[in-house]
Amino acid sequence: MSRLLVVEDEARLQTFVVRILEANGHLVDTADNGPDGVRRTHENVYDLVVLDLLLPGFDGLEALRRILNHDPEQRVLVLSAITDVASKVQCLRMGAVDYLTKPFSGAELAARVQARLRAPRSAVTQRWLRVGPATLDLERQRLDVGGRTVNLTHRELLLLGYLMRRPGDICSRAELLSGVWGHDDETSNVVDVTVRRIRNKLPLPLIQTVRNVGYVFAAR
Repeated sequence: MSRLLVVEDEARLQTFVVRILEANGHLVDTADNGPDGVRRTHENVYDLVVLDLLLPGFDGLEALRRILNHDPEQRVLVLSAITDVASKVQCLRMGAVDYLTKPFSGAELAARVQARLRAPRSAVTQRWLRVGPATLDLERQRLDVGGRTVNLTHRELLLLGYLMRRPGDICSRAELLSGVWGHDDETSNVVDVTVRRIRNKLPLPLIQTVRNVGYVFAAR
């Protein structure tokens, strides 16, 4: 039995989707806005997330980015009334495994969900991130750099992976809090503490501080 999350703010449609999925033997949780949807994926493990794009709080694209930054292997099926090709391509390039446009039939939704659940999680995304001299093994939670292997905690892995997916880009503390921890408490110092722990393990200065802003992965 698979556990799914449906993130949809339209009550009638959410009820319809949940009924279809439960009728096909799935356990289903729900959220009706972007922040709650992201928070649930941080707190629970889901086999598949069904995600609307037009959401209150923040939209589905932002939710998709935050969900996949937290867990690059999370399967996400986008369900949206936005039908243009550019939106579909953007979601798929970001890492969504499927894109189903509204209106849709319950039978098609059930079939698409089942097809995506059959695909192994390891096939959803890459196992390694490689930037400059650094190779991050997402499965074994370790970093190979400068001829050394560095073991990481789960949270260190998520933070380093977030920075490595955006080499050269400045990531603010607020962005890292949201993308890695799933909250926006700017009084928290967990970002700085986690960066310091990662730096203490690294043989090379891969993470640079941008004063009063955040951090950047500087390896090339």
